[in-house]
Amino acid sequence: MIDIAELLTFIKVAETGSFSEAGTQLFVTQPAISKRIAALESNLGVRLLDRIGRQVQLTEAGIRLLPKARKMAEDLQDIKRSMSLQMEGVSGELRISTSHHVGLRRLPETLKKFQQDFPSAQLDIEFSQSEEAYQDVLKGRAELGIITLSNKENPLIESVPIWSDPLTCVVSKDHPLALSKNLNLTELAQHTCVLPNKNTFTRQIAEQVFGKQGLKPQVRMNTNNLETLAMLVSIGWGWSLLPSTLVDERLVVLNLPDLNVERKLGVIHHKQKTLSRAAIAFIELLKTEGHQ
Repeated sequence: MIDIAELLTFIKVAETGSFSEAGTQLFVTQPAISKRIAALESNLGVRLLDRIGRQVQLTEAGIRLLPKARKMAEDLQDIKRSMSLQMEGVSGELRISTSHHVGLRRLPETLKKFQQDFPSAQLDIEFSQSEEAYQDVLKGRAELGIITLSNKENPLIESVPIWSDPLTCVVSKDHPLALSKNLNLTELAQHTCVLPNKNTFTRQIAEQVFGKQGLKPQVRMNTNNLETLAMLVSIGWGWSLLPSTLVDERLVVLNLPDLNVERKLGVIHHKQKTLSRAAIAFIELLKTEGHQ
């Protein structure tokens, strides 16, 4: 029979590429890590890891085992969550993945209130991009994702809109369009712009709006950092679409009646996973905070 501790140790070594780092994260000694891996390899009758100098690499058998091991670990977590629903109180670890923009601009008050209301719960927050956070939830690396919601449905993902986030079209003060009145998309599309990368939900939403009129933005540069986009616009690299929270005195907001670009920000979770009490409490708090 496979020992769960040995399996979890194998996953951690595979993810960190280090016996010592795995030991640090699991709060056990390096010899204990080595002992668990050896026991797992003996039980399975195959070598799972090769040590090459200070590096640890998966063998072919290890590569095949890793996704199966992760699935077993996720199933175990699901069992624990199901059991915890029968216990009173909100406690345990809640893993959240969020984008930098949403996390910094929308979450501070909710995070503060959650920790005040549920001091026994422990938040583990990963800051990345919305698209990466989406994959974290889809693959079970995070229980909740707080992101720009995708405009494409996925049967495995439950999306709960919390905030509306309209995007404004901005240029620098010395841009040729800065003094224009009542522009249309055709005129705008004749000028270069700076936008998030093609794989982002924000870019997809923007291109849909232009595509409906048979237009395509002339993208001079891509970057997913919205603060960087604001800077590039301010030095005259072109127009962009930014949340109003990032518009300052360096930028001019254009009047475009036929440009209606709105993102939905919210929380996602996996439909096939049982939500912990902490996750349920966090979602309810988001809904309350989002409607204030």
